[in-house]
Amino acid sequence: MTKRAERAGTGVADGRVWRRGRVLAGTAVFAGLLLLFHGMVPNRVGRLGSLLESFLPWLGVPVVVLLVLALVRRSPLALVALLLPVAAWTYLFGGLLLPAPEPGDDDLVVVQHNVSDENPDPEGTARALVRAEPDLIALEELVSPALEVYAETLAPDYPYRTVRGTVGLWSKHPLDGTGPLDIAPQGIGEGWERGLRAVAHTPRGEIAVHVAHLPSVRVRASGLASSWRDESAGLLGDALDAEEQSRVVLLGDLNGTVDDRALAPLTSRLDVAERGLALSFPAGFPVARIDQVLARGATVESVRTLSATGSDHLPVAARVTWD
Repeated sequence: MTKRAERAGTGVADGRVWRRGRVLAGTAVFAGLLLLFHGMVPNRVGRLGSLLESFLPWLGVPVVVLLVLALVRRSPLALVALLLPVAAWTYLFGGLLLPAPEPGDDDLVVVQHNVSDENPDPEGTARALVRAEPDLIALEELVSPALEVYAETLAPDYPYRTVRGTVGLWSKHPLDGTGPLDIAPQGIGEGWERGLRAVAHTPRGEIAVHVAHLPSVRVRASGLASSWRDESAGLLGDALDAEEQSRVVLLGDLNGTVDDRALAPLTSRLDVAERGLALSFPAGFPVARIDQVLARGATVESVRTLSATGSDHLPVAARVTWD
């Protein structure tokens, strides 16, 4: 065989190699575009955009599967295409996986927990939260007689508290300026009270604390049913605009992730956690963090989940530093 024929044969082989795995490469590019441009997925039909954004970090799973398939297929084309979704996922979520900064003596430690109105062990749940030694504890789905158990168990370490409807705040530091937050969407039943506001007097100064439990969402065949949640988020955003304190921390079960555009009335006004994925729901196999700690005039340095309690949510602990 002549050298020219050998070169021609090599070229044909190289061409075949680079055509191998075109479907994998196309799928990888599509995944990368979804990660980078998720905001362009329309929300008018079934709120598909919000549905995608609720589970956005999980797009990393098919990327890993595509990587394995590309290696098995020995497809250079697919491996090169995978650089796009890998870079996109790293850009969006890689920072959350970095180690949290060393805690400072003046940091504010807070715990957020939807304790569930069907919790069989409210006393054990309260003791588990105390072990995290937070300054503030925000609870949702408080109902009698469990509410009395939480109050009695937390009282020795958290003498200051305020409860409005089914949400409550316990604090090591004095509270004043307590009152309800009107976040009830139109058409919801009377007596629905799931928001409160208080000012905590900490050693570093005053901070307004908002506690909220936004309406639940449902995933149906028609898409994401979230109209009440979305309306309530808008009302909570209005309350944040009206807040006079420069330092604010929002603790709550927001029934949405910080990537969900429906929570933009909150995430556009408050900063999200800089470190930690802290997937909190459902407790048995968490797939999303819908229990949030957001702040203004302060930084949520890190967020993490605590051990499971009798709730269907995991508790979330966060460390807040002063700006």
